[in-house]
Amino acid sequence: MLQLAYEMSDEDARWVDDTLAKLIERFGAERDRIGGKIPYIAEDGTYKKDMAATPEDLIWWTNGFWPGILWQCYGATQDEKFLQAAREVEDKLDGAFDRYTGLHHDVGFMWLLSAVADYRLTGNERSQARGLHAAHLLAGRYNPRGKFIRSWNRDRAGWVIVDSMMNIPLLYWASDTLGDPRFTYVAEDHADTVMNNTVRGDGSCNHIIVLDPHNGDLLETPAGQGCASGSSWSRGQAWAVYGFALSYRHTGEQRYLDTAKRVANYFTSQVSLTGNVAKLDFRQPADVDWWDALAGCIAACGMLEIARACEGTERDEWVTWAIKVLRATDERFCDWNIEHDGVVTMCSGAYFSEKDRHVPMVYGDYYFLEAVLRLAGKDTLLW
Repeated sequence: MLQLAYEMSDEDARWVDDTLAKLIERFGAERDRIGGKIPYIAEDGTYKKDMAATPEDLIWWTNGFWPGILWQCYGATQDEKFLQAAREVEDKLDGAFDRYTGLHHDVGFMWLLSAVADYRLTGNERSQARGLHAAHLLAGRYNPRGKFIRSWNRDRAGWVIVDSMMNIPLLYWASDTLGDPRFTYVAEDHADTVMNNTVRGDGSCNHIIVLDPHNGDLLETPAGQGCASGSSWSRGQAWAVYGFALSYRHTGEQRYLDTAKRVANYFTSQVSLTGNVAKLDFRQPADVDWWDALAGCIAACGMLEIARACEGTERDEWVTWAIKVLRATDERFCDWNIEHDGVVTMCSGAYFSEKDRHVPMVYGDYYFLEAVLRLAGKDTLLW
């Protein structure tokens, strides 16, 4: 049995051991089927679409998660086949830099899990340069009057989404790599703005905040991917849990850890009502039976990150919660057929989007894998 990274029951330890073995086998099989193609959503058990096939799809924000899976598997196994497939994707993502138009705040998702992962695991200098290129693009979106990094493009100069908290670790990494604190200052300004305007008193979060781009004043809070303004899109809550916990790791600022705990406590209070799996929106109408397994996988990673900063009983409680969410996801929403693509099913994109509701999405698999690897003490920090 593995030497596990956290205290847990023998039953949970066996589950971690068995589940990790299944995941490595499963992703090895997927690697052999799709290699350096870039998957997103599995249809009928198959990744049919290659997101690298067109310039428009190549800039899609989730394109870092497949190489992220490959790099995590490489870090855990040292199997060169994972490395080779990950680098094939990394090379293709250069085309997104070339296109440039359409890239936005999600360059962190795209290059932290591809090029920066490569640099962290192998020291590849070309990969370091790619990561720094992406970091400069992200820092260039900073609004110094409003103290935020703008999300998306088009006519949305004051828009910020909570997902952005998962992208700013690219800036912390750039500061560490270059010995230049300006990237961290941008990240901290942004994190404070999100913390002060997105997180509500009860620990729930807005998905979107619209700020005055001239002074940073809060103007409105659209529904975004939730069911209404003032609702509680579950994946948005999960982004906040993990994002603020990571900002604490990189800065040591207690306010970020306190915020992560507050949102995590809200998250657990909600999933405890539904068998430890997340509704698509925690405030959706009672007669709506829509789920998002992704939210639980992301939140579990965040809870383990919080646990890392805690001691004693509090640490154990966060680990226990992460395991409960992961095991519920496994029991209710995982497809372990090795001939299929996509492990975590019942992932959902947005509340009002039918085309990507209750489907396997590649980033659900990434976070599920990362969380299990963390529990096993075999993960690589890619954030």
